[in-house]
Amino acid sequence: MNALVALIAGVVFGAGLLLSGMTNPANVLAFLEVTGHWQPALAYTMAAAVALAFPAYAIVRRRRRALLGEVVDARVQSLVDAPLLLGSSIFGIGWGLSGVCPGPGVILLTTGSQPAFAFVGGLIVGAIAANVAAGRGHPSGGTRAWRRPYVSYRDRRSRF
Repeated sequence: MNALVALIAGVVFGAGLLLSGMTNPANVLAFLEVTGHWQPALAYTMAAAVALAFPAYAIVRRRRRALLGEVVDARVQSLVDAPLLLGSSIFGIGWGLSGVCPGPGVILLTTGSQPAFAFVGGLIVGAIAANVAAGRGHPSGGTRAWRRPYVSYRDRRSRF
């Protein structure tokens, strides 16, 4: 059942990206072009996503269970640390240069274009490299080694 819910969520997410035009890198780059012909479509898409996700997230935080009954750890990590800043900077630079982020990148694979395959290949290699560098896992370690456990602020602070 979880796989079916994940499939439905992925289809809805992909449809939203297609309908909003966010699979077209030119639309994303036009949003980032604040000195020329700025297009706010990405801001509208983000606002709609937040408006839909906020109530659902609030319900899950209150219930501490997903719709299908799985326990959800919805605690908020508020620590801004070097890995977070580095990772978000790398993501932002890549997004700004290419106009593509992971969701639309996967959708663009359906076009069969070489740049889409290069992008997703680079995404996979980067994810593996980041996990190995962080000591969270290696492909031979299985799926459990890839998951980052929740670490509370107090636990993280005591490591420094």
